[in-house]
Amino acid sequence: MEKETEEILEKIRSKRLENKISLLNLANDVGISNSHLYYIESKRVMPSIDLIVKISKSLNMPLKELLP
Repeated sequence: MEKETEEILEKIRSKRLENKISLLNLANDVGISNSHLYYIESKRVMPSIDLIVKISKSLNMPLKELLP
C-alpha cells in the first residue's frame, strides 16, 4: 500500500478516536460492517473513493483534510 494511502487510513482512525465514535457506530453510519471498517483502519483493505467520502462526511471532516 502506498504511503499516501496509509496516511489517509491513519487519519480516518485518528479522527474516529478523537470524536469518540465506536468502530461499530461509524461502520453502521456509512453502511458497512464493523469488520470491514476494522480492515480499512488496519490497512488491510483500501476503501473506494465513495466510501472515503462517506466516512469523511460521517466524521464531519472536510475531504481535503483527509487527503495528503
